[in-house]
Amino acid sequence: MDFRSKTAIGARIDADFCQLRYAGGYDHNWVLRRTGSGLELAARVEHAPTGRVMEVLTTKPGIQFYTGNYLDGVAGKGGAKYEWRGGFCLETQFFPDSPHQAHFPCPILRAGERYAHSTIYQFSTK
Repeated sequence: MDFRSKTAIGARIDADFCQLRYAGGYDHNWVLRRTGSGLELAARVEHAPTGRVMEVLTTKPGIQFYTGNYLDGVAGKGGAKYEWRGGFCLETQFFPDSPHQAHFPCPILRAGERYAHSTIYQFSTK
């Protein structure tokens, strides 16, 4: 599940790897290698045929990557149908089970504390 170099999302989605089999594709949290506390690039997705590019910048420590593994033609906005693996999501977040893992960044916001995280989805063309 290594995306540190350019790889098509579907290139290894059906690989014989237990985590991909359990989820039916990608539905996993990646730990980001952050160097500071400000916005940093978490992901870059390119669509070669159109030249579209999406970059995700965030202050969060992780990003969940989901490939529509459980979509089955459900109706969406304007009557659109969301088919199996018909899209993907990149959701910035804390790590799963963070409240129970002392060595994970803490997601708990206590009374009087300020929540200060940002995520930017930036779109462009090549």
